Formats: sequence, C-alpha cells, structure tokens
Amino acid sequence: MAHAARLNSVVDSLTKAPRNIQFPTENGHLKSVSEIFGENVFSLKVMGNMLPKPVFKNFIKQLKGNETLDKGTADAIAHAVKVWAIQRGATHFTHWFQPVNDSTAEKHDSFLTLKSSYVNGFEEVTAIDTFSGSQLLQSEPDASSFPSGGMRTTFEARGYTVWDTKSPMFVQDGPHGTAILYIPSVFISYNGEALDEKSVLLRSAEVLNKVCVEVLNLIEPKDEETPRTKRVNSTLGTEQEYFLIDRALYTLRPDLKITGRTLLGGLPPRHQQLEDHYFGKIPTRVLAAISEVEYELARLGVPIKTRHNEVAPAQFEVAPIFEESMLAVDHNMLTMDTIHRVAHRHKLKVLFHEKPFRGVNGSGKHCNWSLSTDRGDNLLDPSSKPESNLRFLLFLAAILQAVYEHGDLLRAGIASASNDHRLGAQEAPPGIISAFLGSHLNEVLDAVEEGREVNMQATAHFEQVRVKGTVLDLKVASLPNISRDLTDRNRTSPFAFTGNKFEFRAAGSKQSPSFPVTLLNSAVASVLGRVRDALIKQKGDKEVASEEDQLAVIRQFIKSSKPVRFEGDNYSDEWVAEAERRGLANIKKSPEAFQRLLRPENAAMLNATGVFSEAELHSRFHILMEKYCKDVTIEAQTLLTMVQQQVMPAAFAYRKELAEAASRMKDIGVDSSPELVLLNQLTPIVSAMQSSSTELTTLLDKLNAVDDIPQLAQASSEQILPAMDKLRASADELERLVADKCWPFPKYTELFFNI
Repeated sequence: MAHAARLNSVVDSLTKAPRNIQFPTENGHLKSVSEIFGENVFSLKVMGNMLPKPVFKNFIKQLKGNETLDKGTADAIAHAVKVWAIQRGATHFTHWFQPVNDSTAEKHDSFLTLKSSYVNGFEEVTAIDTFSGSQLLQSEPDASSFPSGGMRTTFEARGYTVWDTKSPMFVQDGPHGTAILYIPSVFISYNGEALDEKSVLLRSAEVLNKVCVEVLNLIEPKDEETPRTKRVNSTLGTEQEYFLIDRALYTLRPDLKITGRTLLGGLPPRHQQLEDHYFGKIPTRVLAAISEVEYELARLGVPIKTRHNEVAPAQFEVAPIFEESMLAVDHNMLTMDTIHRVAHRHKLKVLFHEKPFRGVNGSGKHCNWSLSTDRGDNLLDPSSKPESNLRFLLFLAAILQAVYEHGDLLRAGIASASNDHRLGAQEAPPGIISAFLGSHLNEVLDAVEEGREVNMQATAHFEQVRVKGTVLDLKVASLPNISRDLTDRNRTSPFAFTGNKFEFRAAGSKQSPSFPVTLLNSAVASVLGRVRDALIKQKGDKEVASEEDQLAVIRQFIKSSKPVRFEGDNYSDEWVAEAERRGLANIKKSPEAFQRLLRPENAAMLNATGVFSEAELHSRFHILMEKYCKDVTIEAQTLLTMVQQQVMPAAFAYRKELAEAASRMKDIGVDSSPELVLLNQLTPIVSAMQSSSTELTTLLDKLNAVDDIPQLAQASSEQILPAMDKLRASADELERLVADKCWPFPKYTELFFNI
C-alpha cells in the first residue's frame, strides 16, 4: 500500500496540469513590477493623501519620537485605514505579531458592530462597520499560551499587542475574494515585559541610533549647508534559502510533517556532488510558484530582487533589496509565509528547516547588515580610499570590537536544535565567530594601526585602479574589462565584510532574523558608546575631534579587536587551534550557546543598553532551552514511532518473503544461497535496530523525570541525539537492502527529483 502511494504521487507530479494565474495587464501589456509594488500597503504616501494635513503632521512627529499619538490622531488614522481596507475587500483586521517561536501570530476581528436603538419600546439593531483608534492601537490576546520563560503563569493571562507605527499596515487576500487588514504589532505582558521578537529589536534600534548620531556629531563639523545627521538605522537584507518538494510525497513522510526534517533516509547515487544544481535552470513548476510568490510580495511592498537554484537538489533561494532592519524582519516573515501559501497552491511543500536532508547542504538565512543615515549615507561604504575615510574606519573598528567581545552572544542568537545540524558541516560557518575583511582592508587596518602608508603591492596586482576596486582584464577582445571589489568573498566566515556591509552567514533559515540582529545592534551600540567617550576625552575642548584624535581612537580599537579578524579557512583544524590561542569561543552545541546569554559581560551589556531587562533575558534563556529540549524529544519520539510501526514491520515482511522463497527453492532442489545470504545480512541489522530502539526508549523514559531544563538540554544533546543517530544508521542500512516495494516511505531520490 505504501509503495503504491509512492508511485501514485510520483506519477501525479508528472501528469498534473500546471497552475496558471493572470498577472495584471494594462492596454494589453503586463504591468511592470514597479506599477503594482506596494498597492496593498497603507504607506505614508497613502496615509498623507487620506488624512487631514494637521493630523498627518502629528503622526509624522510621533514617528520621529517627538510626540505621543493622541486619541484624535489615532481615530482619524483608524477611520482612514478602515475605508482604504474595505475598498480592497477587507472584512477583518488583525494585530500581527511575532512571539518567541520563530513564527507569526494573528487573531482576526471583524469590522462588524451592532448598533442598537429603541423605537416605540422595541430594540432596533443596525449592522455597521467600525474601527476606532483604540482598536487600532492595541488588542488583548491571551498571553498565557505563548512562550514566556516563566515571566507569566497560566492564571496571569493578560497581554497586549500594540501597533508598531514604524511598520506600515497592509491587506492580504482572505477566503472567497475577501481580504484582511494586518496591523504590525509588538507583544508585551501586563507589566510591560517583551513577549515577542520585535519589542527588543525596536529597543536595540533606538539605542544604536542614539549613539551613532552622538559619534557622528563628534567627528562631523557643523555646516549650515549640510544638515547634521539626525537618525541612523541598521539596514538588513535576508537571503532566504529553502527546499521545495512534492506535497503528496511530503504527506507520506511523518518525520517531515512533524519535525521538518527527515529522521531516516540515505543519499541517492547522485545528489549535489556534480555541482550542477547551483544557479542551474529553475524547474518549471518551481519557477511558476516563485513567480507567483514575487507577484504577491510585490503587492505587499516586499522588494524581492533575486531568485535562483541553491547547491542541493530541490533547494532554492530568494533575496530582497536592503531595507531598514525592523521593516526587513517583517518582510522576511511575510516572505516565508507567502512561499508556504503559494507552494501549497502548486502542490508543493516548502521546507525551511536548516537541515531537512542529511548529506546535502542545509539552508541558512544570510543577514546582510549595515548602517545608514537619514541622508542616505552608508556608514560602511569604504569609498575608493578607505585608509583616509576615518568615519568608515571608526565604525568598522567599533563593529569588529563588538564581534570580538560578544561573539559568543552572536553565536547564541543563531543557536537552535535545527541549526546545530548545519553549523560547521563544511557548508556553513563553524561555531567560532570571527570576522573576514579581505586582504585589502586588512592591510589598511594594519597600516593605520602601525602609522604607515598602505602597501598597495600587498593587495593589488592590477595597474588600472577604479573607484572601490580594481579592473579585471579578461584577456578576450570581445569582452569588456570588469570592476573587481576590494575584497574577495570567504564563504566559510560567519561574519564577512562584503563591500559595504557585513554578511552574518550563520543565521538559520527557519528562525526570525530579529533576535540575531537585536544582539548585533546591541553589541555595536555598546562599543560605540565607548568610542564616543574616547573621542570626547581625546578631543578635549575642541568642537569636534580632529583627524589625529579620530586616528588615535581608531588605532586603539583596531589593536584591541585584532584577534577576531581571520582571513583563512574557517573549516580547518588549524583555525580551531589558532582560535583557541586567540581566546575565541568554539561553541558547537546550542545548550552551551544559550548559557552565553547569561555570561556576566553579555548580560551586563544587554541590561545597560536597556534592550533586555534581567527578567526578560532570563526568560529568553529559558524559552530557548525549553524549546531545544522539546524539539529533540519530539524528533526522538517520531523516529521511534516510524521505526517501530513501519520500518521494522517492513523488514520483518521482507525477511519472511526471503525465507519463504529460500524454503521453496530448497523444496524443488534449486540453490537458495542468494536469498539466504541477503537474509543473513538483514538479521543482524534488524537485531541492532531493535536494540537501539530499546535503548532510545529507555533513555527517553529516564530523562522524562528530569525537571532541570538546562540539565535536560545537555542530556538531549549528549545522549538523545547520539542514540538517534545509532538507530538511524540501522534503518538507513535496511533501506539500502530491503526491496523498494516493501519500503514504507518516499526515498531521497523521489523527494529530490519529482518537482
């Protein structure tokens, strides 16, 4: 029966009619992306056109932090957005927030209100659509059912979602031609503690903005023609990797449905070793799905820029244009949700797990992070001569110092049971957080530290020099020369400078980028505070710091952060030994990483910046530890169920078939040694699998009595996962030997190559 279901799924994937949608046209021509971009977003432009000018002016002041939002302004915005949303088919609204579970949450409320009046003593009920300022500003979901890490108890259920005014509202399609108004929100407890990902991200952005502006004011002379910087934002571009597989085959894999990854299964003869999938032709059904994803996201104002095949079979990536970090996080969560929904329409299933298939590359979420001013300046743009760009060097040195001092904290920000399978697996950065700059910038920093001229011979081998790089002569007359960046890429580095930004490559594909970006913002803000203090001390009575003052501070931080800079192969054993000599932490597993949240230096920094209170930090620690334990336990129980209820019966049935065949052969005088050889191969494997299954069951029963969550997390990492690997090894060996018709699950070959 299982084999028939597998065959039917494969045949269906090859014969089903493709899904077609009609893209919008005008005068017989397809509309461009720019024409539909943001049409479902209640943007500042739309708001400005719909609100009275004084009301809109008050809202802008609130956005800039100059005023609180008064009731009149809130009511006016609520009325305007209600009218706008209903015109687009909206029947409900929801405060859309991001609890600490790597997903989003929403509760839909109708615009419908019943108004009563009394005529001749009888009640007359009239249905009307209403939406007030108070409804816009906040809602009250049950806070007891979301992760709180002990800050809330079950009987303390009150929590609040509060409109995040910096992230625009939008409408998404609902059922039967209707729509839903989404209000991006933060989620806090009754006492104001953060219960979500966004609250702490917003705090870190404000702290970072304040100190960046203070530093800039110390190094930039006052100029009446050029206004001083009033705001600095961290910017973010998230490269989202994922797998797409046939949905019918997915439904036949309990492990994928329950845990997001395959808990057993061996590689086919061909997978990614030919290196022919990366940037290859996107399969037709996948391209149709991704195209529809891009269309929906464009209407939501999400600027998807690239799409391509990734390294592993059935693996893909989409990446957006950079945006302000808070908005970029919202847009990444929307991107994941949209891929999920649209894939379903195309009879596909998206897998965001960091390692859904053993033996091939896993998926990450590369976070490209930088700093940008309200004048459009990228503070990490090195310009053509970075050695004389003191502003760039000042911020670069501060960021390197932050990564050096709080690298273990950044490692905690990307830790999870699922990402542990990917990190350090010759496809993703290891557990040692270091920074890569490239030979040119390394030479620049060394020269500045040593007070000498930059040795161009050490970094460039081309005569023609262009802005921000060099010229590559391709030695073919018909091909033009191309510009080369100042730095090469280092795919093994967890935190690599890539031209005008840092690429934090270690983040997992399934997680929200909010937490790692929050920690990075906080660490950088903390160090910039010391940079500010050093500049004030260095400049003395001068209005702004001189070049000599700035260089003195830059040299100080270049020198102290030097151990975190590494240009070589982060996978090498030599680097592990070298990193230990430099004092860099090598954190291989999540339970150890989570402990680093509470390291006194990290906790003090997060408390001092105001990003996390002590209670909130301990809450986050317990949430992450508890989730790790639950994830591993669910995987172990799922593996046991699959082995005991499906793999073992399949092996027993096949052994019986072989035994009966051998007996019949013997009865008719035919040599039955081939059947007996295979039967004898299977027997010890089945016995080993039974033994491993018993061991894992006993271990789970034993650990079920452990109440200490950190202790349980450690045991899950050191005992349960190895026991699962041992059980899987036997099951995978059986998959290789048991007849395909007897095997109960779709194999990697079917999952990889039927899209």
